[in-house]
Amino acid sequence: MRQPIEQRFPRPSVMGVVNVTPDSFSDAGVNFDPADAVASARRMLDEGAAIVDVGGESTRPGAAGVSTDEELRRVVPVLEQLSGAPVSIDTSKAEVARRALELGAELVNDVTALRGDPALAEVVAESDAYLCLMHMQGEPRTMQADPRYDDVVSEIAAFLEERLGAAVAAGIAEERICLDPGIGFGKTVEHNFELVRRLDELTALGRPVVIGFSRKSSLGKLLGDPHATTGSVAASVGAAVAAYERGATILRVHDVREHVEALAAARAALA
Repeated sequence: MRQPIEQRFPRPSVMGVVNVTPDSFSDAGVNFDPADAVASARRMLDEGAAIVDVGGESTRPGAAGVSTDEELRRVVPVLEQLSGAPVSIDTSKAEVARRALELGAELVNDVTALRGDPALAEVVAESDAYLCLMHMQGEPRTMQADPRYDDVVSEIAAFLEERLGAAVAAGIAEERICLDPGIGFGKTVEHNFELVRRLDELTALGRPVVIGFSRKSSLGKLLGDPHATTGSVAASVGAAVAAYERGATILRVHDVREHVEALAAARAALA
């Protein structure tokens, strides 16, 4: 049996992002070659990441989906070479998750919160893996068209509470589950920052919260570029530290060293 997720990932823990895709919003396919992805993952672990999140399907705004076979073709060679390293799989497909877990992945990061593939919950339950449930309004192809909420924080808290209940009902131990409000997944700039400001309403659900503000376009727009598609490293670090100060446990980032150093300083200052 795995230890509770709070013990596996004490606050603050950094999750490094390794996109094995040709069309990620953040890196323009720099890790599409398996050898480059493996090298990036190992560097992130050396820099202090608690785990690296490997994904083979882009979920950037406007992205189209890929087949199960293509997603497996992208991630399996990377996972095989990272055998024994702390790895999570960023997927919504049961078959991809099953293969990744067989190859040693310990966490399934599902942007659909178990709504995308009905078989995924059973795969996670049977494997004893950790699970991240994320909120997304709509789907990647359309999610940023016109996101609307009456109260973004209370609505997302209610959604995550419901999906947490569904996961537990499917046989997944609550102590293995973390929650992600989905920064940038069907949210405006204002929605994203409101989620961080009121993060205590999400931590009140009793599960560790994951925040992925790294390089999101909201950071560039906040700094004055209305057409920004990414944000700077410095802005990403600032958002991560603010989220940690408000209760986030896991920070999902692209620039590991900078985040690890800044979060260590923030932790020392808050001690």
